[in-house]
Amino acid sequence: MSDPISFDDFLAVDIRVGTVLRAEPFPEARKPAIKLWIDFGPDVGEKKTSAQITVHYTPETLIGQQVMAVVNFPPRQIGPFMSEVLVLGFPDENGAVVLAQPNLSVPNGGRMH
Repeated sequence: MSDPISFDDFLAVDIRVGTVLRAEPFPEARKPAIKLWIDFGPDVGEKKTSAQITVHYTPETLIGQQVMAVVNFPPRQIGPFMSEVLVLGFPDENGAVVLAQPNLSVPNGGRMH
């Protein structure tokens, strides 16, 4: 377990839900990845990211899925691609990422609490 943090530390991390609008292979990445364009609703807008999620997902299966992401990290250059959010997931028994997703449809842009 990590060191304890304050509730204010938790509130500083802006985790939102969004719907994947577009997904493409990212062959230029060092490790297999998929580029995602995600709609986080009117307050945040559309953001893009890359994620190493190719074991359980293909670009085609991601379209229309809701995912959770940290939206207030600074953008990060990943090879030729600028990543604007960090999509969240958990490792399976082999270490492959399984996306964190709401189990019911919720409005895009909803903040985790």
